[in-house]
Amino acid sequence: MNAKRLEGRIALVTGASRGIGRAVALRYAAEGAHVVAFARTQGGLEELDDEIRKITGAPATLIAENLTNFEKIDQTGAALFQRFGKLDILVGNAAILGQLSPMGHYKPKMWEDVFKLNVHAQWRMIRSFDPLLRASDAGRAMFVTSSVARNPRMYWGPYAASKAALENMVQTYADEMNHTNVRANIIDPGGVRTNMRAQAFPGEDPMSLPAPEALTETFVELAEATCTKNGEIVRAKVEGVARA
Repeated sequence: MNAKRLEGRIALVTGASRGIGRAVALRYAAEGAHVVAFARTQGGLEELDDEIRKITGAPATLIAENLTNFEKIDQTGAALFQRFGKLDILVGNAAILGQLSPMGHYKPKMWEDVFKLNVHAQWRMIRSFDPLLRASDAGRAMFVTSSVARNPRMYWGPYAASKAALENMVQTYADEMNHTNVRANIIDPGGVRTNMRAQAFPGEDPMSLPAPEALTETFVELAEATCTKNGEIVRAKVEGVARA
């Protein structure tokens, strides 16, 4: 039997109650990591915890909170320091799509809400968890993006702009980490069978898309202590095969 690739690592995953975040949390647990699962939905987190207990025999750490509660992010950082003294892996997965419509039709609050979660919350995590990642012997951070960040398309204004800002922000952080033990990268999952994808493409057959579970290998590779990538945008593999 192969050794677990993330044995003993502490991994915080946002948006962990469903979709890609849930799949990554389960895979990390199976690879030996202790999962700190951050999501809004208590029920979804409890179901995740039940699955993790079946895999590992031990509970996850659950944080049922909205990521835009920035004080909670800071409190989480302090609690992780007190309990573990470090954070080995950070997965910034939680995001919202917002409304798809012409640029001039967005209500200011909707635009601001998209940036509040997709950009500002991600920066607050970097700010709060950077000392914990540096305290690890191999801190690994990764954030989930979309191809629209680099290939804008009509009606995707706030989401595309927020993901472009996220990519720039993470690559700036990665450049600052070049001479440390921390590595930060960006994952583009492509089309995946998630609720957000169904919201964006309501007429699409979801069964034509890979399940979130099929993408977790890339998240493991970027989380490993041996990973040397830094500041890269990595296209997620599907079942171990790189997509074109």
